[in-house]
Amino acid sequence: MNFHTRKWVRPEDLNANGTLFGGSLLRWIDEEAAIYAIIQLGNFRVVTKFISEIEFQASALQGDLIEMGLIATQFGRTSITMRAVVRNMITRRVILSIEKLVFVSLDDNGHPKPHGFTQITYNRDRMPTEHPATGAIRLPER
Repeated sequence: MNFHTRKWVRPEDLNANGTLFGGSLLRWIDEEAAIYAIIQLGNFRVVTKFISEIEFQASALQGDLIEMGLIATQFGRTSITMRAVVRNMITRRVILSIEKLVFVSLDDNGHPKPHGFTQITYNRDRMPTEHPATGAIRLPER
């Protein structure tokens, strides 16, 4: 599992106990997983379909640095399933693990869209070239 995304726990991320609010952490994971799904499925239109049991194992304090890791575990016809782990970079403890997050690729009408992929990519060759809001075509890098 690769850990690429890092967050700094700031005062606005804390709960009433002075530790990282679980809702903030889940928002960050959902956003990171959506970005990962966009890259893996080559489609800007993806939605969260399912998140399995969430296991909180430790917490984080203001000023701690956390890192999030995701790995694709399965490709369905229109979906991708992944596993997530979040750990505290200072204490080295796992904060949270989620065994199963499922994202579905959608067409322009909001219906599941087959993507045709069966393996993880480690480069951005599947990134869509058309901007979802403007329709502008992205030029290839030189």
